[in-house]
Amino acid sequence: MGKYLRLLLLATFAVALFKVLCHTSDELGALYSLVDSVDAFYVVLYSSALIFLATIYFMSRSRPVYLVDFVCFKPPAELRSPTEKFIKHARLIPNFDPSNVEFLRKILERSGLGEDTALPAAQHAIPCAPSMAASRDEAELVLFSLVNSLFKKTKIKPRISTSSYQMRNDVRSYNLSGMGCSAGPISIALARDELQVHQSAYALVLTTEIISEQLYTGNDRSKLVANCLFRMGGAAVLLTNKRREGRRAKYELLHLVRTNKGADDASYHCVYQEEDEAGKVGIMLSKDLMAIAGGALKVNITTIGPLVLPLSELILFFLSFAGRKLINPKWRPYVPDFTKAFEHFCIHAGGRAVIEELARNLRLSEEQVEASRMTLHRFGNTSSSSPWYELGYVEAKGKMRRGDRVWQIGLGSGFKCNSAVWRCLRAVPKDDHSAWPTASANTRCRYNLPP
Repeated sequence: MGKYLRLLLLATFAVALFKVLCHTSDELGALYSLVDSVDAFYVVLYSSALIFLATIYFMSRSRPVYLVDFVCFKPPAELRSPTEKFIKHARLIPNFDPSNVEFLRKILERSGLGEDTALPAAQHAIPCAPSMAASRDEAELVLFSLVNSLFKKTKIKPRISTSSYQMRNDVRSYNLSGMGCSAGPISIALARDELQVHQSAYALVLTTEIISEQLYTGNDRSKLVANCLFRMGGAAVLLTNKRREGRRAKYELLHLVRTNKGADDASYHCVYQEEDEAGKVGIMLSKDLMAIAGGALKVNITTIGPLVLPLSELILFFLSFAGRKLINPKWRPYVPDFTKAFEHFCIHAGGRAVIEELARNLRLSEEQVEASRMTLHRFGNTSSSSPWYELGYVEAKGKMRRGDRVWQIGLGSGFKCNSAVWRCLRAVPKDDHSAWPTASANTRCRYNLPP
C-alpha cells in the first residue's frame, strides 16, 4: 500500500507542477495575489495539517527486513552416524529389548535419512554419555562455527556480539527454547519486530537443537522413533533494516504467519516429552501426528493465502467456500495452486511422511519438494534449521533468480505451523554452501542429486 501511495503523491505533484508551468506570467501574478489575500491563519492551519499527516505516514511506515546472507552447519566427518553404527550402539544399551533393535532398523530404512547424517559426540560414546557439559560442547561446536562462517561471508565485524565475540553491552539478546521444530520462523518474527523498533540495525539469528541429552534409552516404541529422525544441525542468518544493505542483500521478508493449535489437547500432546514407566525421558510421537500437521497447515494457509495468491486463485477458493456453506457441505474444498504464488518451497524436513503429507495437501510435484527430501537424506531432521538447509540447497543448485518467491514452512510441537515468505532481490549465483557440495558429477552420484 505504501508503494502505491508514494506513486499517487508523485503523480499528483507532477500534475500540479505541469499546471503551474502552463500558466502565463500574468496568470501567475493573479494567482499570487489570490494566495496573498488568504488569511495567514488558514495557511498555517493547512500547512500544519499537511506536515502532521506526512509525519504520521513516515513514522507508521514499516521498515524493510533484508536477509543479507545465511550459513548452515556441516557436521565433521567423524560424527557421521550410518545405519549399522547406529544399530550397533543400540544393541549396547543396557536392558534394551532386542526386538526394538529391529524396530529401529525398519524405521531408519523407511525414514528417508541417508548414511551421512550426524549425531553429537556424546551419542557416539560407549556407553552413551549425555551430560550438560556434552550439550554445551555441542552448542559451542555448532554455534561458534556458524557465527564465524557468517561473519566471514558477510564481512561484518563481530562488534555486535557478546562473550566469545566481545559484543557491546547494549546488544539485545534473546533465547527462545521449547518452541520445537517450528522455532525458525518464530525467531525471524522476533528479529523482525526488533528491527521495526531500532533503526539502522542488524539482527543475528541462530537456530539449532541441541540433542546430546535427547537420546531415549527405554523400550517405548512411540519414543524410539525420535532417536531415528533427529540429527545435528544449525543455521545462522543475518538480517538488517538498513536500506543501503538492500543492494547486496539476498532476500526481503514479505510475510510471516504463525499458527498455534495448542488449545486442542490432541494437537498439544502429539509431540510430547515425558517419562516412560521406567522413568526414562523421551519424546513421544503420536500416530495422529500427520493428520494434525495437515490440519495445522490448512489453518495456516487460510491466513497466508489471501496475502500471496493471485486474484484468480482467490476467486476459485471463495466460490468453493461459498458453495460448501450454501449448497452442499460435502463438496470437496478447493486447494489453491500455490505454485502460482511461489517458485520455491522449503518444507520442514521432519521425516519422509511429513514431507509427503504436506506435498499431498499442497499438491506439489517431486521437483518442488526436492530440496526437502535431499535435506532429510543428507542431514536428517535438523529441527528448526531444516528450512535453511533447503534454501541453501536451492542456491547451491543455481535455481534462485531475482524476483523468485520462497515459502518456508516450519512444523513443530504445540502443535505449531509457521510460514515465512521471502522475495529474492538479486540473481543468486550457484553458491558453494559449506553444507552442500557443488553439483559436480561425483556429488550427484553420491547424494543422488539431479543435474
